[in-house]
Amino acid sequence: MANFGWAYVAGDCEHTSGSGPTGSLQFISGALGHTTGSWNLRFHTGSKFGEQPYHLILSGNLTVTGAISASALHYEDITHIDATGSTFFGNSRDDIHSRTGSLEMWGADDANNVVVVLTASSYSGQTFVRGFGGRYVNVTSSHHTASTDEYILGVTATETAPDNIFITIPSASIYGAGAVVVIKDQVTAPRGLSNITLTCSAGAGYKFDGDTTYILTGTMPAISLYSNGSNWFVF
Repeated sequence: MANFGWAYVAGDCEHTSGSGPTGSLQFISGALGHTTGSWNLRFHTGSKFGEQPYHLILSGNLTVTGAISASALHYEDITHIDATGSTFFGNSRDDIHSRTGSLEMWGADDANNVVVVLTASSYSGQTFVRGFGGRYVNVTSSHHTASTDEYILGVTATETAPDNIFITIPSASIYGAGAVVVIKDQVTAPRGLSNITLTCSAGAGYKFDGDTTYILTGTMPAISLYSNGSNWFVF
């Protein structure tokens, strides 16, 4: 008798030597090497027993020593994930990765002690980080328009009076409530009659503490702004 591993038996063939329920995948069983099937492992080409067509049904556990390639994976229950190496999720900027519950991320210090790097609590609604760094942008031109992904603007551009450095801060509604922007003059020498002026986008209708412009004067001034979703406020 020839040796083989698996066989598929539809159940309506006239000449089959296997056994088991309709759609069961056949496997060698017993000392004589006859083929049989099981309700625990079936494949149906059409709808049957309330199951959709062209589905492989496995009742039990599956151990895979190689890779699994699939166009989609649907998980109903996850109790443990253990993996090594980098893990990537998503393939485009409009992908959204959602989760329910709190989040913790752990690392190690120079002495290899376990430390908490980041926590996000679903109970208190708070996020805590061990250290924080926002995106820094060096402003080297006399006219700069900030964007939502810029956190700290360090101004090194220089102009002589009557020219000024203009930084346009887009509408607070674009940033959303709670957004923060920090602007710092990094030029050590006095600017004299020149200054750094924050401006609004033309005709947008929002303000800085009630004004459409805000002027930074003096030696190496700094300003922090927060948004309430409608206007910018200095703090």
